[in-house]
Amino acid sequence: MKHYAGLDLSMEETHVCVVGEAGKLVFQAKVPSDPQAIAAALNKAGGVERAVIESGRMTPAICRGLKRLGVNVVCIHAHQAHLSLKAMKANKTDPHDAAGLAQLARTGFYKEVHVKSAAAHGVKSVIAARALLVGSRVRLDNTIRGLCAAFGIKAGPGQGKEFVGRARQAARTPGLGEAVASLLSVRDRLMAEIGALDALLNEIARTSVACQILTSIPGVGVQTAAAFAAAVDDADRFKRSRAAGAYFGLVPRRHQSGEADWVGRITKQGDATVRKLLYEAANSILTRTRKTFALKSWAMKIARRRGLKKARVALARRLAVIMHAMLRDGTLFEM
Repeated sequence: MKHYAGLDLSMEETHVCVVGEAGKLVFQAKVPSDPQAIAAALNKAGGVERAVIESGRMTPAICRGLKRLGVNVVCIHAHQAHLSLKAMKANKTDPHDAAGLAQLARTGFYKEVHVKSAAAHGVKSVIAARALLVGSRVRLDNTIRGLCAAFGIKAGPGQGKEFVGRARQAARTPGLGEAVASLLSVRDRLMAEIGALDALLNEIARTSVACQILTSIPGVGVQTAAAFAAAVDDADRFKRSRAAGAYFGLVPRRHQSGEADWVGRITKQGDATVRKLLYEAANSILTRTRKTFALKSWAMKIARRRGLKKARVALARRLAVIMHAMLRDGTLFEM
């Protein structure tokens, strides 16, 4: 008889529920959130045909570990799991969630989501760390401006040498100098760490074929290419390149019910960092790139007809489609 398992994962413990082909409970246990412990519990139940786990922070590491141990584990989106489990059980408990996931594994009523590789998560972690440091630097700059303004000193806009020079001059002001000097010291350290992460991203791009392919597009830089390649991870998992636009939330939201049928703003689903970088790349093509090519001309027509903001979104969606096709085929961008 075939067995099916549901895994309700948390930081410390995982509830394991195994059911048979008829949906009857076969085995239930609570084990540490570790691939070896979970696999041992499943083997104790006699092995399983399929195990279902919902997406979360620890899910990628657990899935990779279970697959190395020979467990056929399927990851499903947490939102889908929540709606399905809510319909099954009135009370939300960890054992109930594990039992509901086991029923989903048995019936096949789920849509599998891709579990990214460790290398892809490594690139994403570098980009996330850099974004956090850049945000901290911006907050420091704004704090320095605010402190200087209270003393009638205008630190001015920007973030380059001129701003730093004005801030260092303000650090000589009695009553203000100690605070600004302390913030500037932290800022210098932040800039050094941001530079180190930029060098790491450049090294990743230099050794990555995917990044070399994507940066052949005018306006697409190292960070955008690395983030997109890491988010896609495996280009073959999309049957059609146009699905990449929907994957990153760049398609309009639609609601249809009876006579009602309306199209709204973009869905903003998926990786927000990649969506932001695609938008910035589109803006770079429209406003900074001097070369004229078919993709830019197409977006400029939209800008003249619908406005620059909508043109950026449309171009970001088109960029996602083109970039996926380039990764899938291994071809460079052609003007």
